[in-house]
Amino acid sequence: MTMRRISGALLALTALAYLQTARADGLDPTEQKIVAEIKAHAPQALALLEQSVLINSGTMNTRGVRDVGALFRKQFDALGFTTRWIELPPGMRRAGHLVATRDGNRGKRLLLLGHLDTVFEPGSDVPMWKRDGDKVRGQGVSDMKGGDVIVIEALRALHRVGALDGTRIAVMFTGDEEEAGNPKSVSRGDMVELAKRSDVALSFEGSIPDKNGQATATVGRRATATWELEVKARQGHSMAVFGANGYGAVYETARILDAFRQQVIEPGLTFNPGLILGGTEVAFDEATSRGTAFGKTNVIANTATVKADLRYLDYPQRDRAQARMRDIVAQNLPGTSATIAFHDSYPPMAVTPGNLKVLDLYSRASQDAGLGTIAPLPAEARGAGDIQFVAPLLDSLDGLGASGNGAHSPNEDLDVGSIERGAVRAALLIYRLTR
Repeated sequence: MTMRRISGALLALTALAYLQTARADGLDPTEQKIVAEIKAHAPQALALLEQSVLINSGTMNTRGVRDVGALFRKQFDALGFTTRWIELPPGMRRAGHLVATRDGNRGKRLLLLGHLDTVFEPGSDVPMWKRDGDKVRGQGVSDMKGGDVIVIEALRALHRVGALDGTRIAVMFTGDEEEAGNPKSVSRGDMVELAKRSDVALSFEGSIPDKNGQATATVGRRATATWELEVKARQGHSMAVFGANGYGAVYETARILDAFRQQVIEPGLTFNPGLILGGTEVAFDEATSRGTAFGKTNVIANTATVKADLRYLDYPQRDRAQARMRDIVAQNLPGTSATIAFHDSYPPMAVTPGNLKVLDLYSRASQDAGLGTIAPLPAEARGAGDIQFVAPLLDSLDGLGASGNGAHSPNEDLDVGSIERGAVRAALLIYRLTR
């Protein structure tokens, strides 16, 4: 190679390095236009959020969920997506899901996830929409209609600057995330199929700041399972408790639960007994999660039942916990017996190199837009979410939604500015992934 060619090659490499450095310090012209579009249409984004929040869409309010789906479907139709509504079997008593897709031949194939339902059923006394300065309080404002609006506004800005052309994007807003229909192989089957045809999944559940107030995203989530403890004992006169008649079902239940608390200890592992019934007559209705118990103070309880959950980081941790819990259950007090059964629900979202790479891209986009870095949120800081059904199949990132406080409570609120910030970050990430 001649010196002239070598010099030309070095010049090209130097120029490339300069461009990469310049890009890390800001946005290219198209990205600047994307950000400008989002900022210019912030009032319309908030208006869309209000319109969606004013429709009650508690999971069991199937009509309300469908109405919110219809509202958002119009937005995707206007952006050139092909939309459809997925019906679920009537026996599942769920509204179904909204899917919007566009086919292209450029960049990563993306799957964007949100949900239409909230925990607030019709008749809830939580305000539908109450604005107070830079905060909005209302049903599902941050969990997660704010995240849904961020998806739409990010895509709308990309559409306005022509950056959606040629992209391969699928969006799925489920109608039952807060209480997924069973069997989950059916209620999440279409989501899994979309994931198999995608490269990266982005979920827009609420953004949770860390203890220092820094913005975060989720690279891992704990799996969830349920467990039921059934205890039987010898019924008899209370004068003989601790003696000939044994300890009774209530004492045996207390022993087991306290042993769990003291002996089944690992970082990231939790188990919560949410309901306990004990006495001489116990009944529980699975459909309503309600039960009744009858007993007398001078009669030793012969039955107790516990309904609970288990959350774990990975399957080895699950297996260790379950083995230790079974061992504790088997060490019965005199006059008692007990059994425990476990049922997996949401799979774990493992922290993978691919997930961390997507987080890095997201954090860079945030920095380039002047919005600061994004830190990883510990897996134990979140509950279960839809992304866990697809995370085993592809690189995934969650927590790209709006910021607020008090999710699932009467005080659920939203930081209004987080809609704009979230849309900017999401649009830039989508733009860069689809180049």
